[in-house]
Amino acid sequence: MIDITPLVNALIAVAAVLITVFLIPWIKSRTTTAQREEINAWVKIGCAAAEQLYNSGQIQNKKAYVLQFLTQKKLKVNTDELDKMIEAAVLEINKEWAGSEETNRDAILETEQDENEETEPE
Repeated sequence: MIDITPLVNALIAVAAVLITVFLIPWIKSRTTTAQREEINAWVKIGCAAAEQLYNSGQIQNKKAYVLQFLTQKKLKVNTDELDKMIEAAVLEINKEWAGSEETNRDAILETEQDENEETEPE
């Protein structure tokens, strides 16, 4: 009997290359840059809303909320790509909020320092 395992492995490798070279660019060409930007904007809005609702105790699962929100928008994006977009949006939101917290902390410290200088006798 002939072992066809190497042949099957080679066919799988060729299929993977064809998908990478042809199918993915074709899928990307089916959506315009404006459509991708719109999808990304909705993802960011959904993630920010989920974060606020979670912090106020109105929802328990942020990702489920975002997926439901995006489903209502009837966006035509595969779930794997959507998952990556959500993770990227969450990372960006966390960075923005961390930066704003740092700025707020600096402003509070600066105000306290100014108050201390005003109350010290000369």
